[in-house]
Amino acid sequence: MNTREKRWGHHEDKRDWREYNETLVKRGEMYLSLGFLESWVKDLDTMNAGKVGALYQYPDPFITFLGFTHIMLGIDYRGLEGFTHGLTRLVPLAVPDYSTICRRVNALKLMITETLLDHEGEDMVISLDSSGVKVSNRGEWMRKKWKVRRGWVKVHIAVDEGKKQCVAIMVTDEAVGDQNMFSPVVKEADRNICAKDGRVVQVNADGIHDTRDNFDTLDGMGITPGIKIRENASTRSRGCPLRRRHVCEYRELGYEEWRDKYRYGYRWRVEGNFSAVKRLTGEHVSATKKTSMYKEVAMKFLFYNSIIKYDTTGELPWMKT
Repeated sequence: MNTREKRWGHHEDKRDWREYNETLVKRGEMYLSLGFLESWVKDLDTMNAGKVGALYQYPDPFITFLGFTHIMLGIDYRGLEGFTHGLTRLVPLAVPDYSTICRRVNALKLMITETLLDHEGEDMVISLDSSGVKVSNRGEWMRKKWKVRRGWVKVHIAVDEGKKQCVAIMVTDEAVGDQNMFSPVVKEADRNICAKDGRVVQVNADGIHDTRDNFDTLDGMGITPGIKIRENASTRSRGCPLRRRHVCEYRELGYEEWRDKYRYGYRWRVEGNFSAVKRLTGEHVSATKKTSMYKEVAMKFLFYNSIIKYDTTGELPWMKT
C-alpha cells in the first residue's frame, strides 16, 4: 500500500475524464459569451422606462459580463476599459470609462436564485462552513517585518451536496463567530432552495455549530441535524430535546456509524467549493472599501455557481445564449 492509500484509503476513480475534459474546454467559451449584444436595446428600454434623471447607457447584462471578467480573469477596472476597447474591433460596442464600470459593477444586484439549477421537488442535504479571504495581497514578510495586519473578510456558505452549488452566501467581518451565522445561513438556503422547487431535509456542520439555539432552529424548520457533537456534550435536554436525542444517538452509535448514517463525510463538498473558488479567483480581494470587499467576495461564489450552471445547461444566468 502506498503512502496516499495508507492515509486516505482506497479510492476508485469513476470519473469520465473525456467528458470532464470537454467540460473544462467548454468553460473557456464563457469568457467571450457576448449574448448581451442581442438584447442590448431591449434591456436598456426596460431599465430606462420611467427613470428620472440621466438614462442608462449600458445594460446590466453587459456590466455583469465585465464584472465576471474582473473577478474570474483578475483584470482591474482600468484594464477593463481597455479590454472593452479591444472588443470594439470585433463587435460594435459602447465603451464605458473605468469609473463607470467600477460604480456599476458594485451596484449590481445579482440574485443567487438565478445562478442555481432547478431542484424539481428534490430533498436537499446541505453543508455549512466558513473561510477567510485576505483583504490585501501583501506578502508574509511585510506583515512580519512591519507588524501590518490587514485582517480578513469571512464568507459563510451553504453548499448543496448533490449539485455542489452555493445555496446561501453571507459575508461578514472576521470577528463574527461561525455559530452565530448558522441560523441566518440555513434560513437563507431554505428560501433559495424552495424558490427552485426543492426543500432542505438535512444540514451538516462541524462541532462549532453544536449549540442549543442551532438545534432549535432546525427543529422549528423540521430539518434533520447532521451536526458533529462535542466530546463533552451533556445528555440533559435544557430546553432542546432535539439536541438531547442527537447526543444520545451519537454516543450509542459512535462516530463512524453516526458519520455513515448521516453521510457526514460528504461535508467535504463545501470545502471543495472554497478550494475551487480560491483557485479560480484568488485568495484576496482587490477592493479597498469594506462594502465593496463584501460585494466582491459574494460575486466570486455567485460566478462560480454560474460556471456550474453553464456546465449543466449551457446557459449563463445573466445573458441570452
